[in-house]
Amino acid sequence: MIKEKIKTLAKKYADEFIEVRHHLHAHPELSYKEFETSKFVQQKLTEFGIPFEIKATTGVIGIIKGKNPTKRIIALRADMDALPITEENDVDYKSKNIGLMHACGHDVHTSVLLGASKVLNELKDEWEGTIKLIFQPGEEKNPGGASLLIKENVLENPKPAAILGLHVHPGMEVGKLSFRGGMVMASADEIYITIKGKGGHAAAPHTTVDTILIASHLIVALQQIISRNRNPFSPSVLSITSFQGGYTTNVIPSEVKLMGTFRAMDEAWRFKAHELIRKEAIGLVESMGAQIDLHIDVGYPVVHNNEALNKIARKEAEEYIGKENVSETEMRMGAEDFGYYTQLIPGCFYRLGVMNEEKKITSGVHTPTFNIDESAIEIGMGMMAWLGVSVSL
Repeated sequence: MIKEKIKTLAKKYADEFIEVRHHLHAHPELSYKEFETSKFVQQKLTEFGIPFEIKATTGVIGIIKGKNPTKRIIALRADMDALPITEENDVDYKSKNIGLMHACGHDVHTSVLLGASKVLNELKDEWEGTIKLIFQPGEEKNPGGASLLIKENVLENPKPAAILGLHVHPGMEVGKLSFRGGMVMASADEIYITIKGKGGHAAAPHTTVDTILIASHLIVALQQIISRNRNPFSPSVLSITSFQGGYTTNVIPSEVKLMGTFRAMDEAWRFKAHELIRKEAIGLVESMGAQIDLHIDVGYPVVHNNEALNKIARKEAEEYIGKENVSETEMRMGAEDFGYYTQLIPGCFYRLGVMNEEKKITSGVHTPTFNIDESAIEIGMGMMAWLGVSVSL
């Protein structure tokens, strides 16, 4: 039975792909600069005998054809970029690129997909269809590598019927997986505001336009957009995360800069909120005598898991690792450019447990001490290979 063969090969090759993960972890590269990572992935696919092409400069797209290659086409995706974080872990495979770190687990994602690719290729005479392998750049930074690959027709020739991807979950024990249908992760937009007015002496505010006061009013007013206008059953977050203005105690500055993020789980409300933010900000600032420059950088869309595909994938996962090891993924206001794929074809974005409290592996993603229990590699590569050959719509 192919499921058992996948498990056997995943176990056989687990150490090999743990070493692959060590190499990737030690050599992180930032978004859109994954040049050596891309070369490494290309080298591995060449070793496995898997043909590939390059898209979006560093993206690597592989193809594995099984029996009856046109019968079913499934895409499997992993991201490759790292973060500008200085690693604090004391491990042999610690980042050699100072100031850069695979703190979001993309080294794990790439290793898992490479492992699944080797397994799938060895068993290609025993499953039907075609598997498209997507090793994606730039997940951590707008406009998102997924959007660039889509512009270069990654979902065409051949067109997948569905796409699956995974993400490490540092809050879930190793050996477990989680799935969720419908809304999974939020959209993410960046807000940049500059408020300008006549500065002057702090002891004579009547001769100035107090940009600090205006900015303070605006921050409070923007929160009311969320609390008073959105459907209370639709999660949404607006956070102003930077307030830059002034440089001493006795001067009202002529300029204040605000930055923040807006997250939503509903695309229609998302863009309505943009209009409300612009209207509120411009009206309030100008009514108080200042000028405003406002830019909303539209980022990743909502990640929406296809309900039918998620149900199938979850059932196959339960068969692979046991129903007791599969749970419901919590909704998260974090963002993922996997959402671009799910706008176009059915997608399933699931979670891989990597936490081990006994080994004190509990740090969250985007922290300098993030790490994983590496037994997750075997589970991850086997699971992705199994889903690649078992799901269909």
